[in-house]
Amino acid sequence: MEHLSLGLVGYGKIAQDQHLPAILGSPAFRLQAVATLGQPCPDVANFNSLTALLGEGPAVHALSFCTPPQGRYGQVRQALLAGKHVLVEKPPCASLGEAMALVDLAAEQGVTCLFAWHSRFAPAVAPARQWLQGRTLRSVAITWKEDVRKWHPGQAWIWQAGGQGVFDPGINALSIATALLPQPLFVTVAELDVPANHQAPIAARLSMTDAQGLPVTADFDWDHTQPDIWRIVVETDNGVLRLEQGGGALFIDDVAQPLAAEAEYPSLYQHFAQLIERRVSDADLQPLRLVADAFMAGSRNRVDEFHD
Repeated sequence: MEHLSLGLVGYGKIAQDQHLPAILGSPAFRLQAVATLGQPCPDVANFNSLTALLGEGPAVHALSFCTPPQGRYGQVRQALLAGKHVLVEKPPCASLGEAMALVDLAAEQGVTCLFAWHSRFAPAVAPARQWLQGRTLRSVAITWKEDVRKWHPGQAWIWQAGGQGVFDPGINALSIATALLPQPLFVTVAELDVPANHQAPIAARLSMTDAQGLPVTADFDWDHTQPDIWRIVVETDNGVLRLEQGGGALFIDDVAQPLAAEAEYPSLYQHFAQLIERRVSDADLQPLRLVADAFMAGSRNRVDEFHD
């Protein structure tokens, strides 16, 4: 397959840390232009808006969106209407309705839409899914705790309506869980801790289940000043599976399993190229639906102000 020319929309921390290295290392894509209001990306054409990139920049086959979810719907819609394939960083939109509309529009336009659940490409996820096949599941416990000061310093949009707060990292865990488990999950109880000076939660506790009554719990904390905990434990009728490091390590009955090297974002872009070649989309809504359900069904506790 020939190189696909690519534009990058948004050039903040996630774009610089993850997307740019993956794009530059990809045999399938060539970065041609960036739309950013911040610092420019070196060695490519930079524009101050998506409109300018599309109207004045070099032709691109596809666009990767790394902007905050608030306001992203209009940008991705513009790209789809221009006939561009799109990769949309998680969470894809500020609302479930917006994301659903993008899925429908991509199908209408006949272009690829990839919602970038990058944690599904962690090296432990595929082996874990394979190991779980044929086993009876007894329970699932998710623990996802990190320090927002470390991973998202000074990013005010995260605390605003639509920014999702602790669900910004928590949705990574939900994306893995929904990839591992054979049936859809439903939120039965949710408790959200919202700082007095913010609109989005800093911590959350969820109880979920599937149609068979599988108990699934999730404990999310974004004010965790100890070492990061990114863990999913699945108890079955024949052993206990444990993912650590956000899917970077896999244990079966406490025995570490051999895994391939970490390559989440390179694998994500490889997947994007394959989808484009096949003219299909991968825009799963389940992780975002669970977050939406948590906000809808959840009780809210006002907690102390948080300042980073």
